[in-house]
Amino acid sequence: MTAEASTSNSHTPHRLRLAVVDMVGTTITDDGRTERAMSRALVEHGIEPGSSRYESMLGYARDTMGFSKLTVFNHLFDDAATAESANKVFEKAYDEMIDDGGVRAIPGAEDAILWMRESGMQICLATGFGRHTQNTVLESLGWMGLADLSLCPADAGRGRPYPDMILTAVLALDLDDVREVAVIGDTSSDMLSGVRSGASLIAGVLTGSHSEATLRAAGATAVVDSIKQLPLLVEKREARHL
Repeated sequence: MTAEASTSNSHTPHRLRLAVVDMVGTTITDDGRTERAMSRALVEHGIEPGSSRYESMLGYARDTMGFSKLTVFNHLFDDAATAESANKVFEKAYDEMIDDGGVRAIPGAEDAILWMRESGMQICLATGFGRHTQNTVLESLGWMGLADLSLCPADAGRGRPYPDMILTAVLALDLDDVREVAVIGDTSSDMLSGVRSGASLIAGVLTGSHSEATLRAAGATAVVDSIKQLPLLVEKREARHL
């Protein structure tokens, strides 16, 4: 093979075969319940509401939306036992908030996922929550069979912004090449995990935590208003690559 042919092949586009899709802020909305559960965990572990420490901690939690919640608490507290305890309070509080019906699908999200599956893509729903909370959310929406795979940080070793969940999905679903992956999310950590994994489409949505500028700075190759616009984005990309 000539050097010219080799270079040409290295830029050959790859058809998308897997979408790794975030949950809160991307496919579902919880009207701020994640932050309220985080706040309860902080208060129950001695952080005074309204204090500078409380505001700083909550600010860090906002900035790191999409991270494993246990990872966030490990950063915020000095020891692993306190972090583990705070994470349990967070999960219990969030479970109670799910029961009140406040976690809902973002309009068009289910249709977009079904469209991707019908077009031949596999779907992995990924989250920064623990397994129990993720399953509770999926059950509350009737989404347990919607995706081919669901992953949380404990399933992969590390959560976002590391690429572990994406790479775990690639292995579990028998893909040949990480360039066959699309990553969709609403946070900078979603985008960064996509960049680190080698995914070829890293799409940010504006229904969640971070702005277009933040998403693009973290590596988004495209930004759309909502996941319901993803089928059109994918169609355009695939048409260019025919």
